[in-house]
Order: sequence, then structure tokens, then C-alpha cells
Amino acid sequence: MMRISSIALTLLASATAASADVSLSIPLAADATSSVTSEIYSCDGAEPFVVQYINSGPNTLAIVPIKGEMRIFVNVVSASGAKYASGEYVWWTKGKTAMLENEMDKDSHQNCVSE
Repeated sequence: MMRISSIALTLLASATAASADVSLSIPLAADATSSVTSEIYSCDGAEPFVVQYINSGPNTLAIVPIKGEMRIFVNVVSASGAKYASGEYVWWTKGKTAMLENEMDKDSHQNCVSE
């Protein structure tokens, strides 16, 4: 059996127009139960997009594209389904359905479904 020793999440971001690209690596302890999966979603008729889910020990993350940026969402307590938060954004999933909401704009609610 192949043993996973670590998962590294690497993000590239442009700091400013005047400076070079910045690379961020977050090492996560991993074991045989760790996983990285992808799901394709469509929200309210918009173009489909990919969400990556990273499950590694106590860390459960979702990488969701928001307005052209890849945002890291962290799993938080929810009564039902899986709830992730990143700044003002909340990403909820349950089964094949999902919801994206900006907590600063209550009219931003988007209903999504995985393909």
C-alpha cells in the first residue's frame, strides 16, 4: 500500500503589479485516509467551475474560485451538510447541492448543483 507522507497546498498569487509572484505552501500532515477530490458545480445557470476538497487529519478545506481568485475555505461547524468559510464568503454543501453566499451582501445567495 502506498503511504502518503504529506500534502502540500500551493497557491500562486500576484502580490502587486510592481512585484514578482509570491508562492505559498501549507504542509499538511497526511495519512492513508487523507484525500484530495474535485467536484464540478454550476450556480444559477452560470459557467461551471471546479471546487477542490482537501481532507487531511483534522484539516478539511475547500478551494473555491471567487471572482477570478482561488479562495481557501475552512470547514466550520454546521447543523447539516458541510459548511466552509473564507473571509466574508460561506460555501455550504449537502449531497449534490451547494450554496455560495457573501455574508456582507445578503442578496448574493447562489444555488449550486454538482454535475
